[in-house]
Amino acid sequence: MEIIDFSRQPSAINRFVQDLRSTSLQTDRARFRTALRRIGQMMAYEVSRRLPHALREVATPLGMASVDAPTDNLVLATIFRAGLPFHEGFADIMPHADHAFVSAYRFYRDATHTDVGIRTEYLATPPLAGRPLIVADPMLATGGSLEASVRVLEERGGTPSELHLCCVIAARAGVDYIAQHLPHATLWCAAIDPQLNASKYIVPGLGDAGDLAFGEKL
Repeated sequence: MEIIDFSRQPSAINRFVQDLRSTSLQTDRARFRTALRRIGQMMAYEVSRRLPHALREVATPLGMASVDAPTDNLVLATIFRAGLPFHEGFADIMPHADHAFVSAYRFYRDATHTDVGIRTEYLATPPLAGRPLIVADPMLATGGSLEASVRVLEERGGTPSELHLCCVIAARAGVDYIAQHLPHATLWCAAIDPQLNASKYIVPGLGDAGDLAFGEKL
């Protein structure tokens, strides 16, 4: 599996990652969502350079021009709810894509919050067979919810021609898990952090992205 880590190179993405991580800025939900969207926009541009393109003839007021443009056969997917602002950034750059949505969430099987399970309950997807698929999920912790989401998408929609998994903050354990279970994918990360804590949250991470973007849940 190819892994792209933007934190290892100079990039404007790093500025917005700094905003997301900062406890002094996380109290502003609108700014937090905007930072997720901006990272989505910039990452979408980078991913777009790998997608299928084709030459097209376009009529201008003064003649004809050839443009090497995307083939517009793309599907953008995200996982409720933290993925929504991140997903919007991709949609800004790839406005002709179709969209897919999955609800996948973790639950704890024990009182100490150390034994984690994954549930998927809602799915809406167009046909995926033979089409590039991008899955935008801002936090890659254990990798379980991302893998489960890809599996249910493929079961319903078919096998995509290529698979791009895009996240903002990833834990090394989650990266290793995805490399083992979805080796055909390309993984794009704004940053990769070294560890998970006992409750399977990324350290240093940034906290709960869904809560920071939309408010605390029950």
